[in-house]
Parts: sequence; C-alpha cells; structure tokens
Amino acid sequence: MDKKENDIKREPEIKKENENIQLEKIEEEKKRKTMEKEKEEKREKEREEEDKYILEIEQEYEKKREEEKTVKQRILDYIIITLASVVYAVGVSQFIDPNNLAPGGVTGVAIILNRIVPVETGTLILIINIPIILLGMWKFGVRFIISTFYAIAATSLFTNLLAPLGAATDDLLLAALAGSVLIAVSMGIIFKRGATTGGTDIIIKCLRLRYPHLKMGMLFFLTDVGVVVASAFVFQDIDSALYAGIAVVVTSMMLDVVLYGRDEAKLIYVISDFSSGITDRLLEDLGIGVTHLNGQGAYSGKDKQVIMCVSKKTLAPRIEEIVREEDPDAFMIVTSATEIFGEGYKSYFSEKI
Repeated sequence: MDKKENDIKREPEIKKENENIQLEKIEEEKKRKTMEKEKEEKREKEREEEDKYILEIEQEYEKKREEEKTVKQRILDYIIITLASVVYAVGVSQFIDPNNLAPGGVTGVAIILNRIVPVETGTLILIINIPIILLGMWKFGVRFIISTFYAIAATSLFTNLLAPLGAATDDLLLAALAGSVLIAVSMGIIFKRGATTGGTDIIIKCLRLRYPHLKMGMLFFLTDVGVVVASAFVFQDIDSALYAGIAVVVTSMMLDVVLYGRDEAKLIYVISDFSSGITDRLLEDLGIGVTHLNGQGAYSGKDKQVIMCVSKKTLAPRIEEIVREEDPDAFMIVTSATEIFGEGYKSYFSEKI
C-alpha cells in the first residue's frame, strides 16, 4: 500500500521528467537540423565560389588565348564559325521554321514575328540582335562582338538563303529532334571558337557573370519557356508548342554535352620528364590540386614521376594544352570520373545516396 501511495505521489514528478526528456529531444533535433542546414548552406556557398573561380579562370584563359592567336588561327576560327552557321541555318530553315516550331530564344521570337510582319526570319534575327550586341559590346568588349556579329550575320544570311527550299520533313517530332540537335551542335561549336549566335547567348553570358554555378543549357531552358508559351497563342496550335518544348529540352541537353561532355569530372594522368614544369603550371595557372605518384618504366627501368589530377570537365582542355606546351612528347591519359568525393567536391557521407 505504501508503494502504491508513493507511486501516486510521484506521478506528477514522473510526468514532468518525461516532458523534460521530450523537450530535450525536440531541442536536440532542432539543433541537429540547424547544424545540417548550416553545413548545407556552407557547402552551397563553397560550390558557388568554386564555380565563380572556374568561370574567372575560363574567361582569363579565353582572353589570353584570343590575344595570342595568330592570323592563321583567326582565319580558321571564322571558317569553322561559317560552317557552324550553315548547320544552324539548316536546323532553323529546314526543320524548325517551316513547321511552326518556335523553340525559344531570339530565333523563336523571330519565327513568331515572321507570322505577324512581312519580314524574313533571318532578317528579323539580325534586327532583334542589334540591341543585344550593344549589351555584349559593353560587357565583353569589341573583340568578342566582332566574331559574334559575324556569326549572327552568317546565320541570318544562310537562314534566308535556305528558306525557299522548304521543310525537309512534315513530321513535327522528327523536325523538333533534328532541328534542335543541329542548332545545339552548331551553337556549341561557335561557343568553342570564342563567339556566340547572339540573342540569349549574350544575355546568358551576362547572367553567368552573376550566377556562374548555372550551366548554359539550363539557362537557355529557363529563358526559352516564355517564347514556347507565346508560340501556342500565336500559332493557335498546342501541338506545335509542345513539340517546340521538346526541341528546347533536346537543345538544352545537347548543348551541355557539346560544351561540357557527359561526365562530371576528368581524371588525368601525365607521365613526363618535365613533370615539375607541368605541375607548376597546373598549380599557378589553374589552381587545381596535383598528386605525384612514384612509377618505374618496365622496359627502361627508369624512375618516373606520374602526375595525377582531377578537374572539372570545363578545365580539362586547359590542362591538356598546358601539358602539350610543356612537353609535346608527354604520355597522358584522360578518363572520365563520374563521381568525386573529398575536399572541393562532394562529401561522401552527406551526398552519397
């Protein structure tokens, strides 16, 4: 009886203890979530800073490369831009435009306006690009705009010249797929030669100065949605708008593949008698981590210093160029690394699924 009475008396105390335990658990959970949120915000900030740093390196390298180009190299650039402009024009005039597909960007706007005003699509592309070119001149300088203006003029001219040939196919799905692939490939080639096809290309380059962590393909996708929606009202055809949406998605994906490749990073091994010079250039010019591995030639028996480094795929061409400059006879292996864990990349425990 005494025990029962004692339990009854302690009941409020036990209840309070249980409540305190629950409150402590809730507080611990809140602290844990807060810490996780802070860690995630820190990781996100680090990723943004890294992307910004990479973008700055790309721009500096691009500027340096442009300044060092010979007359022969510049002529080659313009030949390639011309050929890419023809490919772009084929995608627009033979597949996209005649099938009432407006897959975003200035080209999509020009196609829509062509149905309202009696002006050729290629000419409208050039007219719309004039204020955008002025923006690009302000942001990136005259040298950048010369090649870009040439690319715009070439694509506009070839689009008008090829338009009388009519549609290569009346199948909307085939037109959307073929047209978007041709446009994406040509845009990627033109970008790689240091120019753009104008329009949203320039606007997106400006956006990347502010948001470097965003990929070009994704930015194109976001800016194109409004044009696709507008095309549904102008053409009064929801099917055309949906197929144009397919073209936007395919263009976005293909552009990222052409510009960045399919993998997240590149793993590079370099075997050279000038490993110290290569290492210094990688550390100073690109600021990437380098590891030295000890090796030995099986045939010669000579000790070798193997350079191993992992980089973002956007920097891989720069690394290859540095190696060629320092040692044209270097043995180099470049392979894809789909997942990288560690400092500067993903945290295994927090991001591995």
